[in-house]
Amino acid sequence: MNTELLEALDMLEREKDISRETLFEAIENSLEAAYRNHYGKGENGRAENGHAVVDRETGDFKVFAVKEIVETEDDVFSTINQISLEDARKYKKDAQVGETVEIEVESREFSRIAAQNAKNVILQKIREEERSVIYNQFNDKEKNIVTGIVQRDTGRGMIINLGKLDATLSEKEMVPTEHFRPNERIKVYVLEVRNGNRGPRVMVSRTHPDLVKRLFETEVAEIADGTVQIKAIAREAGSRSKMAVWSDNPDVDPVGACVGMNGARVNSIVDELRGEKIDIINWDENPGQLIQNALSPAKIIYVFADPEEKTAKVVVPDYQLSLAIGKEGQNARLAARLTGYKIDIKSETQAADAPGFRPEDYMDYDDEEYDEDYEGEYAEGEYAEGEYAEGEYAEGEYAEGEYAEGEYAETENTEENTGVESAGNDDEGIEAVADGDSASEEA
Repeated sequence: MNTELLEALDMLEREKDISRETLFEAIENSLEAAYRNHYGKGENGRAENGHAVVDRETGDFKVFAVKEIVETEDDVFSTINQISLEDARKYKKDAQVGETVEIEVESREFSRIAAQNAKNVILQKIREEERSVIYNQFNDKEKNIVTGIVQRDTGRGMIINLGKLDATLSEKEMVPTEHFRPNERIKVYVLEVRNGNRGPRVMVSRTHPDLVKRLFETEVAEIADGTVQIKAIAREAGSRSKMAVWSDNPDVDPVGACVGMNGARVNSIVDELRGEKIDIINWDENPGQLIQNALSPAKIIYVFADPEEKTAKVVVPDYQLSLAIGKEGQNARLAARLTGYKIDIKSETQAADAPGFRPEDYMDYDDEEYDEDYEGEYAEGEYAEGEYAEGEYAEGEYAEGEYAEGEYAETENTEENTGVESAGNDDEGIEAVADGDSASEEA
């Protein structure tokens, strides 16, 4: 039993995560290569066929020469690759011409060069498998975040150790305001994993918007289980980010879930991003409401959004214009990226003289149509000839009944009422009323 070989294979399996079966196959391939190398160049020809077997339980191995069976000794042109039928039946009793027979050879007879070649074959196979394992591991982590240790600054970027390999953080994927020290632990976003001739190559980023998304997924349980969804993210790395969240559960506040109690959740992400500010807003299917949310904390008066053209006109109070636009236009720029709309912002004073920024610009009044509709509906409709035109109120009890000739038609104070009516019609009536009052006072 070859215990040393088995122990070495176990150690390689643990350290390099290479399966035992792969290592056994590598040993078999190396022994076959050593056989071909040892018998490769001789007077009797070049070794073409060889077969090696390693026992998976004991670690013992054997090497066989595979020879073609020919009729007689005179038909043997290469003793390495051919054997006569008579000799073949010493190893295989039912051997027939045209078949092959395996004959064991002593591996100890291999030359030093053959043994060295066998060793190189094993090492090459181990390196290839190790690269393949590492590539598969990090290929699964592509578009995700990993934790690495800062190694050194190359002048054009930084080298980040991810455990089994070093990743490259290029200068364009670095935040200008961030400065790292050697051996400092940081989280990076895996952009791409390439499998090159020298092994896997991993490109990472600190500026990608999905870095913020993945950080929230790891920090906020409601996002991880799908209760809260991140609909969109707009980011200017190192300065500010805007994120729109939504939940189909009416009992869950998506913004509150991301912020956490006393801001604990969002503050841990801000610390990881070295103080980058994060605005979290509610997502809305209504583009006008979404744009209004995206421009927060500015107050909005009107939003006129065109879903087809993906443009929006926004009116804000005069004192809120600078806040809506933001420092160097940052707030408006991030809102435009977040919503996908081209946003034009004006103050109330500016909007008063700007077409498209006033509510009346979107109200279509057609006077002729309005008049026709009015006349048509009420002039010829149910009110023109219906119950109100000739019914109860036209000729009923109110037209000729009690109120037309009854006590309300001629009252006791007829003269006084007549005077009041005159007062409403001409100056003489006014004088008559005045004289009557004076006469009454004298009497």
